Amino acid sequence: MISPFVAIRRELHKIPEPGFSEFKTQQFLLSFIAQMPQEHIEVTTWKTGVLVKVNGTSPKRMLAWRADMDGLPIEEETNYDFRSEHPGYMHACGHDIHMAIGLGILNQFAQCPAIDDLLFIFQPAEEGPGGAEPMLASPEFRRYQPDAIFALHIAPEYPVGTIAMKEGVFFANTSELFIDVKGRGGHAAYPHLANDMVVVAAHLLTQLQTIVARNVNPLDAGVITVGKIEGGTKQNIIAETARLEGTIRTLSQDSMQKMKQRIEALVQGVETGFDCQASIDYGAMYCQVYNDPKLSEKFMTWLDQQEDVTLVRCTEAMTGEDFGYFLAEIPGFLFWLGVDTPYGLHHAKLEPNEQAIENAIGIVTRFFRQYANVMSNEIK
Repeated sequence: MISPFVAIRRELHKIPEPGFSEFKTQQFLLSFIAQMPQEHIEVTTWKTGVLVKVNGTSPKRMLAWRADMDGLPIEEETNYDFRSEHPGYMHACGHDIHMAIGLGILNQFAQCPAIDDLLFIFQPAEEGPGGAEPMLASPEFRRYQPDAIFALHIAPEYPVGTIAMKEGVFFANTSELFIDVKGRGGHAAYPHLANDMVVVAAHLLTQLQTIVARNVNPLDAGVITVGKIEGGTKQNIIAETARLEGTIRTLSQDSMQKMKQRIEALVQGVETGFDCQASIDYGAMYCQVYNDPKLSEKFMTWLDQQEDVTLVRCTEAMTGEDFGYFLAEIPGFLFWLGVDTPYGLHHAKLEPNEQAIENAIGIVTRFFRQYANVMSNEIK
């Protein structure tokens, strides 16, 4: 028999939704929260997100836990019998597991509050266009002002029972990248009368790959990935337009700025060299995830003392996460949670080990009860 929160994860897995369109997901969360004891909790909604305050027994501070909600535009290829019911969308980044864990922790404290106030944040649009930054600025969130904030993210490469993290910079600064080029289309038999944007896109793609290799300090880190190219309509028609879609990732803001400057210079060069028009859109931009050194070290020291947890002090990753916006204003940390699956994040066959759900609920609940109140005395 599966646990209640594994069952919840499976129900959430069926209904992945785009950012700021998590209507079914929000209703599912609200319905489940309504079944909890209501004596100590306050529920607020923001757009498609949910905020739940659990009033402490003798609060001096407020600690927050965040879970993200949205799915990804991926056609699912798992072997589950609870596969996505929304064609073209899948919880391929583990947000279904994040929500199930968040509900499990919330349920523990709704029944038996901690000393301090706790705020549970179910945040929409992490995958895009970005929900953390506007949620932070909203009056619904501002009324709470937590003193510390924490979160996790599933990690396919680690076994269940493992937590991996580090202090300081943990996840990268990220920016979307969209480049559109426009020239003159025409017949394939008369290339001299046209201006081929497929050729332009190919040249630009190759040039973009030189930026990290030749413009970023080798002791720093940067990534430019173009994951999608569109251009043309038929094999014998010279393309009038083309579009490149990608992502930029760096471990420093300085490198992000330099890489964007170099991209803009290359695009201007393409305009001149190929007599075309080009435009750049950086889309959604996420700041780095910076784990507060003191709080992270205290948490890792606590983890070392737990018999049911294996702590890995890992290196930083080029992953992007808009939880970084919360950490830019509120001290706290994010950690990797092992889920032991061969397929990586954003893969159509991602099947995390569900034992990680109860494992995480137990660890975080115990952490809040045994240690978070002591730790919070050093926050201010």
